[in-house]
Amino acid sequence: MIAPIVALICLNRGKVVIPRPGPSKTLAQIDANDPDISPARLKFITAHLAAFVNRNTSTDHLERAAQWVYEQYKTIPGLKVRLFSYTVHKGPRIPATKKVDEVVAVLPGRDDQRVLMGGHLDSINMYVPADIQTLETARAPGADDDLSGMASTMEVARVMARKHWQHTCVFIAFSGEEQGLFGSHALANYAKDHQWKILGFLNNDIIGSGHDEIGQRNDHMVRLFSPSDPFGHGSRSLAQYIQWINVCHNSNGSPYFSVLDKLRPDNPKFQVQLEFRLDRYLRGGDHYSFIRAGYPAVRFTEPYESFTHQHSPYDLPQYVDFNYEAKVAEVNLLGVSSLAQAQAPPTDVRIKLNLSHSTNLSWKGDPSQTYVVYWRTTTSPVWQHAVCVTGLHARIGRVSKDDNIFAVGAEGGVPVLAR
Repeated sequence: MIAPIVALICLNRGKVVIPRPGPSKTLAQIDANDPDISPARLKFITAHLAAFVNRNTSTDHLERAAQWVYEQYKTIPGLKVRLFSYTVHKGPRIPATKKVDEVVAVLPGRDDQRVLMGGHLDSINMYVPADIQTLETARAPGADDDLSGMASTMEVARVMARKHWQHTCVFIAFSGEEQGLFGSHALANYAKDHQWKILGFLNNDIIGSGHDEIGQRNDHMVRLFSPSDPFGHGSRSLAQYIQWINVCHNSNGSPYFSVLDKLRPDNPKFQVQLEFRLDRYLRGGDHYSFIRAGYPAVRFTEPYESFTHQHSPYDLPQYVDFNYEAKVAEVNLLGVSSLAQAQAPPTDVRIKLNLSHSTNLSWKGDPSQTYVVYWRTTTSPVWQHAVCVTGLHARIGRVSKDDNIFAVGAEGGVPVLAR
């Protein structure tokens, strides 16, 4: 979602070629059994959906696009797919009150705790009036904003559906994002009303390129936004954990996160840069709806955005780097797969207050369970060290509690800060 002032950026207006919808192949014919994220599938999804005139929430184009995404999710064994409906009301970007659909695909786990990932399906052309007749014809391919996030979500769903998980995973193609986060607001309220136990929501919005229109480039990094945590939603801790497992993950023949990787930190070729704020200036995303509902939620966004393409006829597949997008999707896969197998978190994590050159911690939980103790210096934004322990106590020798922040987490789970 973008504030109207950003839409005043001038475009170098040239001829826009509108591709015909409906590529000859079907998605099921492309790398369907690939155990890894497939750039070819990301490209196919993007090309197909960008070929719609637009996917404005107020148009029939969005309904047809949502139906196509629904049908593609239905081809993935193990997923339970539904069209989630809500109502948008007439307003500045909504010419008429209307019932709208978005796609929710559920990979059932052994319990009802949930891990969410999503991107928004809808697109918008900010250079035309918000009346029904104009919106039906206004070109808005929305390839990077946000077919990149939506297609990546579909790919992570396909890869994860190859295994069974402890917790339930939910993959979402939101609508109504560009008009005011309407789809995510409706689903977050539904989740709250139905008492969903959400371990985390990974929102992906504009993750399709490592470069912008003025020549800035970084193909080896993605930004991860999270706000401060005065109300206990846990979003900052979720972001720091995702950054940590990306640093620690080593290739072992599996695309999934293994808790053993915690003990083998390295320097990944693809970095997660933590951004300690809710979102970019003048911007908003679907993670905000879940944060407002009290859930931990974060946003992935590419390092350099092409502002002159967004919300215009120029946000085309030709400007998307699908190999870069696949790398961001792989970070999401690590995060979702880790959370999906997380054991029960510890509670009441305490530091023993004594005069000592070491740090002693205790917590409540299952004494037979393995936990991970994390620490970082007081000035570091990221976790720097971790060790696995069994039981409800740990002694970190020759590491001062005065100079470090400590936390304890379950295997695969977000760390709980020590007090």
